[in-house]
Amino acid sequence: MINSKQYPLLSRIDSAEDLRQLDERELKALADEVRHYLLESVSRSGGHLAAGLGTVELTIALHYVFNTPYDRLVWDVGHQAYPHKILTGRRDLLPTIRKRGGLAPFPKRSESPYDAFGVGHSSTSISAALGMAVAAALDGREGRAVAIIGDGGLTGGMAFEALNHAGALDANLLVILNDNEMSISPNVGALTNYLAKILSSKLYITVREGSKFILKRIPEVWELARRAEEHVKGMVAPGTLFEELGFNYIGPIDGHDLDSLISTLKNLKELKGPRLLHVITKKGKGYLPAERDPVAYHGVSPFDPSQETLAKTPSKSLTYTQVFGQWLCDMAEREPKLIGITPAMREGSGLVEFSERFPSRYFDVGIAEQHAVTLAAGLACEGYKPVVAIYSTFLQRGYDQLIHDVALQNLPVLFAIDRAGLVGPDGPTHAGSFDLSFLRCIPNVVVMAPADENECRKMLTTGLEYGGPAAVRYPRGTGPGVKVERDFSTLPIGKGEIRRRGRKVAILAFGSMVAPALAAAEALDATLANMRFVKPLDEALVLELARDHEYLVTVEENTVLGGAGSAVGESLAAHRFLIPLLHLGLPDRFLEHGSREELLAEVGLDASGIRLRIERFLRQNQAFKVIAS
Repeated sequence: MINSKQYPLLSRIDSAEDLRQLDERELKALADEVRHYLLESVSRSGGHLAAGLGTVELTIALHYVFNTPYDRLVWDVGHQAYPHKILTGRRDLLPTIRKRGGLAPFPKRSESPYDAFGVGHSSTSISAALGMAVAAALDGREGRAVAIIGDGGLTGGMAFEALNHAGALDANLLVILNDNEMSISPNVGALTNYLAKILSSKLYITVREGSKFILKRIPEVWELARRAEEHVKGMVAPGTLFEELGFNYIGPIDGHDLDSLISTLKNLKELKGPRLLHVITKKGKGYLPAERDPVAYHGVSPFDPSQETLAKTPSKSLTYTQVFGQWLCDMAEREPKLIGITPAMREGSGLVEFSERFPSRYFDVGIAEQHAVTLAAGLACEGYKPVVAIYSTFLQRGYDQLIHDVALQNLPVLFAIDRAGLVGPDGPTHAGSFDLSFLRCIPNVVVMAPADENECRKMLTTGLEYGGPAAVRYPRGTGPGVKVERDFSTLPIGKGEIRRRGRKVAILAFGSMVAPALAAAEALDATLANMRFVKPLDEALVLELARDHEYLVTVEENTVLGGAGSAVGESLAAHRFLIPLLHLGLPDRFLEHGSREELLAEVGLDASGIRLRIERFLRQNQAFKVIAS
């Protein structure tokens, strides 16, 4: 439980309604308490920090002005929503965030009525909030819809699609642009805050709309007035684009000035139609190390907040992400046509060194996965060798482009797919559970899954030299610890290998499941095959193993439905080969957050789980044989 002496105001806030009972003069002190509590909790438990520190005042102002949860707040992505959770009845549970059975890492509808929309991927908030605003209008309700989106989220094309539609509908929607990359320049001070109050006031809107009605009857005068207004606004705010989309643009204002936020939001609350409030915030606000390095403090493991920097935990082996980053730089030295592309995941995808050493061949396209894929397709058309470094969960957003723009034209684009399989604390929104299923059904695409770090490097080279669309999918974190050879050797396309010879049972393992499956094979005296390729499948190896064994087992860190195991079953059926076949993989449900090890154990994909499930399968088949006889 929270210490009421240390947090005299926050300890009284068990809901947004409690927050609204405070005197407005108490809110600055509450902001200090929320910020301190957020730092104290996350430094112990780990989680997303810098973004939440930057939205403390904004969160307080929104819940203070709007009648949440009746009024809907939709957070984009949700990294910045920890203060929202603290103020909406989940304060004492914050230390459990991202842990098994604890708070979800992002807003989640089933967790709280204050979480109006479940998120985790970027650029969805405006569309969702617009849907809620339209629903309120259709129902004749006064409920308001507010979307809070960051400047990064606004780089996603979906956000602009929603803005365009909202302006055309004249929907009763408020969009908060939380701009935390731009520094607060001199014009974002008292004068600009004052202008924001004026521009959002009823008097200004009434005069503005009334003038439109009158002046539009005199086209020449109307055009002059319109240009004059744009010129005046252009001097204090970059709002022309939003105005052209049909939004009433207000700002920018200081997102840490509670008085200005509250007064401006109160004005905007009473206005109708699409409105956009531009607020300037600072990531990591109030904690100097996070202010200096918001990238490092974006998502953190437990740390000592009294230290100026985060302690680095040395790893004995390379992560798959590091293997990729190392290979990309090595290959770029050898191949001048190589291009590295990422949708806003430079650090996460291991592209930092590449971006510094080869800046002219590095492209961060922002949160625009569709564009990333088709940009690569265009480069490939001109003889370049693009490598798209992308998380499995984000590749889903570029699926149409993968099929239509890359595969259909058989273009040589290499997809380095990070975070494949279970990712742990980030939960189901970030799990890469489906890529083997959605990739292997696409013609022309070679799909590879490495068993270890060295094989990952070989597969990346194989994919780059293939001459068509290729994908290498690898998990988060480290592998078995195999030494990486810094050469450029390749693998024969569509060929697996036998890692262990046994009898009776043959286990066909894909990618990250080779290591735990090998341990299970040793316990069962089974054969273990490292299949390497999901597409093209090594059908010759499949048939050989089927002929030499009584049972086959497939193991993959992907949904069983339509995955690599399904490919094995289809191959056997095509050759009319009947054999008892067990598919092990992720179940047909979304797995909640927890450590990767906990989740793998839960679904029986650790070494002991694989062994136990195979033993149960063998007992069931023996019992069936007895009954059949």
